[in-house]
Formats: sequence, structure tokens, C-alpha cells
Amino acid sequence: MGEFHVPVIQDEYYAAVDLGSNSFHMVTVRVLSGSVQIVSKHKQKVRLAAGLDENNVLSGEAIERGLNCIRNFAEKIQDIPRSNLKIVATATLRLATNARDFIQPAEQILGHKVNIISGDEEAKQIYLGVAYTSANQGNTLVIDIGGASTEVIVGRDLQPLFLQSFNMGCVTFMEKYFSEGEITEAAFENAIKAATTIIKEHKNIFLCFDWEQCLGASGTPQAVTGILVKRGISDAIRLDYLHTLRKECIDCGHIGNLKIEGLAATRQAIFPSGLAILIALFENLKIDNMQISGGALREGIIYGMLESYQKSDRRSQGINQLISRFHIDNAQSARTSRLAAKLCKQMCEQTQFCDFDTEIVTTAAAALHEIGLHIGFKAHNEHGAYILDHVDLTGFTHLHRMMIKDLVLLHRGNIERNVLEHYKESLQDMLINALRVLRVCVLLTSRRRNDAIPEPKLQIDGDRWILHFDVNLKQQHPMIHTELLHECWLQHCAGWKLEIISAA
Repeated sequence: MGEFHVPVIQDEYYAAVDLGSNSFHMVTVRVLSGSVQIVSKHKQKVRLAAGLDENNVLSGEAIERGLNCIRNFAEKIQDIPRSNLKIVATATLRLATNARDFIQPAEQILGHKVNIISGDEEAKQIYLGVAYTSANQGNTLVIDIGGASTEVIVGRDLQPLFLQSFNMGCVTFMEKYFSEGEITEAAFENAIKAATTIIKEHKNIFLCFDWEQCLGASGTPQAVTGILVKRGISDAIRLDYLHTLRKECIDCGHIGNLKIEGLAATRQAIFPSGLAILIALFENLKIDNMQISGGALREGIIYGMLESYQKSDRRSQGINQLISRFHIDNAQSARTSRLAAKLCKQMCEQTQFCDFDTEIVTTAAAALHEIGLHIGFKAHNEHGAYILDHVDLTGFTHLHRMMIKDLVLLHRGNIERNVLEHYKESLQDMLINALRVLRVCVLLTSRRRNDAIPEPKLQIDGDRWILHFDVNLKQQHPMIHTELLHECWLQHCAGWKLEIISAA
């Protein structure tokens, strides 16, 4: 049997190492033809901040925990060009009076300089990591609760406008307020009060920016989202959810009894302290809801080394990466998403269940609705949902990605409304509208030609949707006409009213 000959394609690898106060992280990416692909992620709990004493001296035991992790990372970075590697240390090593006792041997093991970055620099890099991976709209508040510090940033697009690194973190607060492992009402009150005192000095500045959305980066927000998902709640993080979790923690009484489904065992000890900080942030900064970002400090460092990404459209970039990777018909993807954008605009002019997110998720689902064909035609909507549940989608928040996945799942065939029941009511209404637009657009572009799309005008009259066409559909597009009539029936079965009116 002859050998396979695989063409050699020039690419580059970059890596970022984050020596955090709770965990050490390493991410490696491959850059090929303008596409950034994560090839590996490594994370190890070190709890460096737990080794700080009252004089900010880092214990020998904590130093050794960190160096053991560094030895594991050292092998991973050997093949990364030195110019493509950046290693940073954050809050604990900023605070430690004997930081050199760790940094010096760490640099010898890694064969590379370790940069202890300031709180402001950490906040800036976190914001960039969020902005690159979760494209935002308007002013955006970004929060990252670390082991020894919490970074809060408000920015617009790729530009941080105001940032602050607060000396509070889930590890240091655990040591101070939950040190014996007991979870009490008093412990929570003291932790929230302490966080409020720290936040108070700068809260009015953050409130002045009138930000439009809040994104949580890693750590506690991700842990909360994991719990909500396990409970079948597809929603952003809200204060009432946090208070419910606070009560559940108190009811458990002790860290050892903290068995909340969806909470990783590695986060049990620091969850109550992180939750207390998050509650204080929600209450003081008047946060209505928080979504999860796609990246944080490591991603900020990586993209900071890739100057060509400074002005790119991250959402388009993320979609185009999947179109290329899964061999989606680019022209069909474009024509379906263009029509979806037009119908979304018409819909948003006539209904209250429409906002900026509606067009984002509808056009993205339209662009990716054929992703499942990579596996096969039969049940390709289900294949597509599976793929989207297991791949990264640059430029979209966690909630966006869930919505896009479910829209792709429901874009054809019978309408299983129960799929949307785990979203809160207002999101369900928005997603129903997005789904109705998507399903119609898929049918109208089925001939796969730009000059064969009968473009409709959408009229919404209460719960009735009417599609007006300037052509005689039955004569000029008989197959599309038949499929639209069948779609009217499917939407009727789902409890929706859809009518077709075409020229005589």
C-alpha cells in the first residue's frame, strides 16, 4: 500500500502562561491563514494566595506547589519560539515580599522570563481577552474574580475606558472569612460587607459609563453558569440566582458538605468566597445580568502578540473559521444570512421581542445552518447542533452559542418547542421570532442562487405573521411555494400563525 503524502503548510504556534493566585494556566494556539485555533489548554490548582501570611510572605510550601506545576509546563513550551511565548504572574506575586524566591527558580526551569504584571496591566489584558473572544456592543463591563484580586473594566470594542484591580479574591477571602470551612450567614455578610467597602471608592465611576452589557470572565461566573445549566436554566447570571446559591451554601453548613450539582469539586472550597464577591459586585454596580465571556487573561496575552487581529471583526472571524473547517457552502451561507438580516430588521420594527442579540444569533445560525452536512444529510440539523455544542465560536458569548446551537437544531422539520423551554420567558419569545425568520430564510434560499430568491415583505399583526411576495410564487417558484405552505402547517402545529400572500 502506498504512503499518504500530506502537504506541509506553514503555520505558527503561540503560547501564554498565566501564573495566577488560584490556578496556573497555559494555552497554546496555532495560527494558520489568519485563523487562530486553540490546540491545548492546561490548568492546575496551585492556590498560591493561600500561602501568603499576614506580612505577605509566601510560604515555602506554596512556592514548591507552584514550582511543581511549572516543571510540568516547562516541557510543553520547549517547541514554542521564544518570541511567541509570554509568561505572566499576577496578584499573589505582586504582593509577596519574597516573590524572587519563586520567580528566580521558575525562570530557570522555564528558560524564559516571568513578568509580574501590575493590576492595571492585568485588567487591560483581561479586557482584551474578553473583547477578542466575545465581541461586544456599546460600553461593556467586564469582571474577572481571581484568587487574590478582582479586575473590573469598562470598555468599548477593543478599548478599555476605565479599569480597576481590587485587592480581593476568592482564595484570600476564603482564608479570611471561611477559614475553618464553616459556611454561615455571618461569614457571607462579613465577606460581602468587606467587598462592598473595597468597591465603594470606584463604583460611581463605573456607573457613570452607562454600560450596556456585563461579561464575566472565568472562575466564579463560570461556576455559577455550570450550576444553572445543570438545573436546565439557560439564562444569564442574575442576582436572584446568586442569592439562591448563597442560601444553599449556608444550608450545607460546611465546605465538606457543599455538594451542589454542577459545581466542580476543585471549586468547592473557594465557591462561597467567590460568590460573596460576585454578590457585592452585582449589588454595588447595579448589574442586572451577566453573561460568560469566551476568554480572559490568557487570550488577551495571545491576541496581544497577534497585532493583525487588532481591527478584525471577531464574530465574522469565528463564523468564517467554522465555514472553512466544516466545508460549508460559503455562498449559500452568505445568501441565507443576508436574507435573515433583512427579515430581522423588518421583524424588529414590528415586535417588542427583538433586540441587538436577535439579529446576532439569527444571522449566525443562518450562516451555520448547514454545518451538520459535514457529517451527513440525514438529521443534519441534529449533527449541526452537536458540532456547535462542542466547538469554540470566537466572538460570541456562552449564551449566544447556546441560542445558535438550538436554532440550528430547530431550523428544519417538526418544531420541538420544548427545546426552548429552559430559557427564561423573554428569551423564549425572542428565540421563537428568530427561529421563525430562520426557517423561512432556509426555504426561500433553497435554490442556492442569488437570482432565485423570492424576497418577502413581513407584516406582523398581533400573533399573525404574513409574508407578502411581489411575484406569483405558485407559478414562478412552485417548489418553494409548496414548502412554504407546509411550513405554515408546521408553524400552526407549534401554535403560531403564518400566512403567504403572493401576486396574482
